[in-house]
This record gives sequence, structure tokens and C-alpha cells, in this order.
Amino acid sequence: MIVGLDMGGTHVDAVIIEDGRIINTIKKPTNRDNLFESIWNTLEELLKGYDKSKIKRINLSTTVSTNAIVENTTSPVGMIIQSGPGLPQDFLACGEENVFISGYIDHRGTVVENWNHEEIKEAINIFKGKKINSLAVVTKFSIRNPSHELEIKEMIEAENRGNITLGHTMSGKLNFPRRVYTSYLNSAVYDTFNDFSNNIIKSMEKENIKAPVYILKADGGTMSLSTAEEKPVETILSGPAASFMGINAMLSGDEDAILLDIGGTTTDIFFLADGVPLFEPLGIKIDKYKTLVRAIYSLSIGLGGDSSISIKDGKIKIGPKREGVPYAYGGPAPTPTDAMITLGLMEGEKEKAYKIMKSLGKKLNMSAENISNLILDTMANMIKMKVDEVLKEINSQPVYTVKELLYGKTIEPKLINIIGGPAKVLAPILEKKFHLPCYYPDKYEVANAVGAALAKPTTEINMLVDTAKGILTVPELNIYENISKKYTLEDAKKKALELVKESVLSLGAEEDQIEAEITEESSFNMVRGFFTSGKNIRIKAQVKPGLIYDLRGDSID
Repeated sequence: MIVGLDMGGTHVDAVIIEDGRIINTIKKPTNRDNLFESIWNTLEELLKGYDKSKIKRINLSTTVSTNAIVENTTSPVGMIIQSGPGLPQDFLACGEENVFISGYIDHRGTVVENWNHEEIKEAINIFKGKKINSLAVVTKFSIRNPSHELEIKEMIEAENRGNITLGHTMSGKLNFPRRVYTSYLNSAVYDTFNDFSNNIIKSMEKENIKAPVYILKADGGTMSLSTAEEKPVETILSGPAASFMGINAMLSGDEDAILLDIGGTTTDIFFLADGVPLFEPLGIKIDKYKTLVRAIYSLSIGLGGDSSISIKDGKIKIGPKREGVPYAYGGPAPTPTDAMITLGLMEGEKEKAYKIMKSLGKKLNMSAENISNLILDTMANMIKMKVDEVLKEINSQPVYTVKELLYGKTIEPKLINIIGGPAKVLAPILEKKFHLPCYYPDKYEVANAVGAALAKPTTEINMLVDTAKGILTVPELNIYENISKKYTLEDAKKKALELVKESVLSLGAEEDQIEAEITEESSFNMVRGFFTSGKNIRIKAQVKPGLIYDLRGDSID
């Protein structure tokens, strides 16, 4: 059995999948004041009557890291940044306290100027004085030579500091500002995520569940709980990733398409190019920070079944805030769910829903039924406007997918695949707005949890080979080793595939499910004077996101 669980802003969705079939599902309200309790109560009810020893793995999509950033409840972070010459420092500042230090490593990994011990001592004292225990050390070109970061970390650890993120461990991609922000966010959410993780582990032990726990990443793959504890920044936006994987598992699509997950609080929007998901080429942006976190391209808007409704200047305004559960369930404000209940399109306390719709309708001289229809029409219009806006932006620049960069590609959607609580109700309305067929699967309400359950482990590595210096580096795996000056591009490709496979196995992948591939490769000569001094070889390899198996056509018992 595989258990999938998705922690949404409104509901916790959970499923059990056995032998390729969904055998149980549950949907429970999210207690935002106690996310862990919400998850555990859901799991307890889901697993009642089932043999827990048969659970092979638990795949979990969690919002704890995202919420901490968006709601500004992260830990204060002390940043030690070695930016080198040529970069203004002010725009790199991102923590509670930022200390910029001297020293510099160049683009080939050569130490030009060493770091200063006195500056680090001063930084440690500043952090101590402000009781800052979460730290990040980021030096320019550390992915080519991490020695300064490692040496500084060793000096800090002698002072018994808390968690320390090193920039070179975050990603092998070049982009110093993004590396700084990614490192900052990793330390900022470290305590929040690890507290959540520790509670999960304790409760698993209490319930005698021995199955390993995996966390969904923003790229649609999973990683082990222990890996997530070290790199919690990778769990940001795991919710939209679960949505995408759920749609992919339950609905077919081998052409350009719009994918929608309409939840209680937000609507997540995705796109397919020839059936392949779009990817963020550099990394996701969360809050005001551009990161190196690899991710499926998605956009989230504050529009859902439980979004609050008001009348402004004679027009209906939906969202972006959610003030609570729908009015029909005891909430403080009217919502689209109340409109659906009033029209008999969704189950609920119709008398209460009708009452609030009638009250709202009076403001526009409309009946309860008419304003309910107008609310759903407005909701569909808002989705259509946002999709059109985003498509225009996507089609004005190169299209990046999980497989490749598509030069000259224009996305022209041929269909819409939709999941989420309001999916069945909104599908026919969206069909008319977009003039496209709109499909939703069985068990569309818990498709996110299905996506979480069936996601495979995935990873990416970046390799640089400098034959003149005789060095091979893979920052993601902390590999810095000597190689022959005769090392070739073919040698590098073979090594990269071996390493990316080993890496994904450590994340919990099974040998027969690994699809490793080279996504980028280059090799060019380095010239000194009139002679070739060596080769610069760059390789990017990945195990792309995928499903353990899909459920298209399957149904629940």
C-alpha cells in the first residue's frame, strides 16, 4: 500500500493506493493553528481498519515551509556573504543580519584572496548578541570551490551554533544572487520544517508505522524525510506539485493543455506543451525571493470555493482572502461554495446558503439563484483572464519544459484538465468561456493526494570538468575530485548518469523506475596564449519527474 497525503490551505486530502487502485480516500478540514494535528488525525481515520504493516511508503505534500515564508513566521537568519568584486551588496541583503566579508574565489575555483578570521569572529558575536541561531554562509563561485564556505562553517561550529546552510549545497547552477536567497530561505524555514518532521516521526513510532516517509518537492518528485530536513527549501510549493502530478496521473494529455486545480483557498494553473509540463528554467520565486529551487511552472491565484465574496461598486468581488468556511457551514461570509449549494450543484445546508445568497442578491436587485449563477460566471471569468494573461507572457519568451527548451514554440491549448472540490461544477462553465473541452477525473476532490502518492523520487546534478586543473565538481553531491587531463565529454556523461542514479537511489527510488538522462552538455577548449591548456566540460543530468504508475480509467472500490 502507498499512502498519499496533501496538506492544503482548506483541506487535508489523503488516499490509500494498492496494486494500482484507490482503495480509500478521506478529506478533512485543515486546522491552520495545528497543521501537524490535521495531518495526523487525517491519517488515523484513513488507516482505520487497514493493516499498517502493509504500508510501503507515505508520500506527503506539506505547506509548512511555504506558509512560514508567506506568513512571515520564519526564523531570523544571520547571513555571511562573500560577494567578491563587482557586485553591489545592498540588493543581496536578505536576513535578519547581513555580514559581508572580504576574500574572493574566481570563476575557475581559484582562491584570489583568503577570508579574514577576524571578520567571522565579529559576525559570530553579532549573531550571538541578537540571539540568531540560524545561519547561512554563501561565497561567490563556491560551486567551483567550496573551501571558504567549509572553513567558515568549521569556525562557526566551534562556537556551537545552530543550523548552518552552505550556498554550494543548494544547487550546482550558477547564479550568485539566487544562491544567496535560496540559502537564506533554507535556514529561515529549517526550524519550522524540522519541528514538523520530528512530530511526524514521533507519531509514526507511537502508531507503530514503520513505512518510510517521503516529501514532495516543487519539481513534482519526492525526497526522503531526512533529505528534506537538510534542504527544507526544496519543499516550498510542494502543494502545486502534488496538484500537477494528480492531474497527470488521472487524466490523459499529449498535446498543449491548461491544467487547473481549484481548491478552497486558491486556484493553481499549469500548462502542458505537447503533453510535457513547463518548468521554471532557473528556479521558483517565492514572496520577493528568486531562488534556485527546481520546479514545475505554476501560478497560484487567491480564488477558491471558500473565497469570501463582497459587492464593490456594484460588482461582485471574489477573494483573494478566505475568511473561513462557507456560510452554509457556519462561516462569516458568503462564498462560491454557498452559491453552488444554493443551485443544488453541491451538497450542504441549502437553507443557510440560500439565506446568504438572497441577502447578497438584494444589493444588486437579483434573486438568490441569479446571483449564485453570476458568482460562478464571475469565477470562471477570473480564471479565463488570468490564464490568457499568463499564456501571453509564456508565449513571448522561450518555452522551457522538463525535457528541453522549445525554440519558437507557441502554446495553443486544445483542452482543459481540472481537479479540486469545485471541478465538476465549474467544468461546463469553463468549457463555454474557453471554447475548449474540459475534463475532470473520478475522485477529483482528492486528486492532489493521488499525485503525492504516485510521485517518484527525482533529482538533478550539475557537473563541471576543468581538465587544465584536473578537477571534476558536482556541488549538489559535494563531489570535488581529481581527474585525468585526458578526461573527455563521453567520460563526463557516463559519470554524470552514474552519479544521478546513485543520488536518486539514496532518495528512495527503485532501480527499475529510474529514467536518467543528460539534459545539457557542452565542451570547449580553454586557450592560454597560443596553446590549448585544457577543456571546460559542463553536464546537467536529471532523473525527471514521473509517476510510479497512472490511474487513468481506474476507479475506487
